[in-house]
Amino acid sequence: MIVIAITSASLPAKKRILAVCVRLFLEKGYKKTTLAEIIDKANVSYSSFQNIFRAKDGVLTELVEFMFSTQFGMARQLAGADLPPVYVYAVETAIQMTLTELNESLREIYIEAYTQKEASEYIFRETTKELHQIFGSYLPELTLRDFYEMEIGSASIMRGYMAHPCDDELTLEKKLRLFITMSLRVYNVPNEEIDKAIHFVEGLDIRTISEQVMQQLFNVLAMHFEFSLQGIEKANITKTEGIK
Repeated sequence: MIVIAITSASLPAKKRILAVCVRLFLEKGYKKTTLAEIIDKANVSYSSFQNIFRAKDGVLTELVEFMFSTQFGMARQLAGADLPPVYVYAVETAIQMTLTELNESLREIYIEAYTQKEASEYIFRETTKELHQIFGSYLPELTLRDFYEMEIGSASIMRGYMAHPCDDELTLEKKLRLFITMSLRVYNVPNEEIDKAIHFVEGLDIRTISEQVMQQLFNVLAMHFEFSLQGIEKANITKTEGIK
């Protein structure tokens, strides 16, 4: 359980809505959070909510934009500086996938983000820019639009693995190895480089790094959306297997 309280009831309507939604998404999950509950706790009218966000997925889009703009910088900082671009991609995606194994509310937020039209479109566009920079030299004949279309497929693989929790057979280590292998092959990375990238990720304490990213992410969310985050109890952390 995450204990959160909005720091000021006098916040403008949009900030109140965002603070309430982030709190509820983290506490209850995206699907269990109802529009009626948001309106009641944010102390706004239905028409005011519609004028600002149109629907609940509008709030999700704004949350996703902020999360994705901050989490990768945190991941790079904690994993180590000056990594080769392919390693950066492997580490970033490994951390993102591990986050969904550590916290069920984050799992649902990410899955919904890759499902809802507006949020997923934002992810596709932003990730495409990074993919073009990282893998452009492996596929020099491809345009930015080509990478966008390939990202739609890569994101579907990511979503599929996020939606399927680890178990005794599909350990986190195996899940990460499968995803990194498939995604790097799509971008024409040679097998030798793929093996090195996987070896690098497996040499990291990916769970500890991801826990640090998660705590930093929650702290930044609390500061940005103006609510207090008192802590995360152990019950909210899911056991992950297969990590060295």
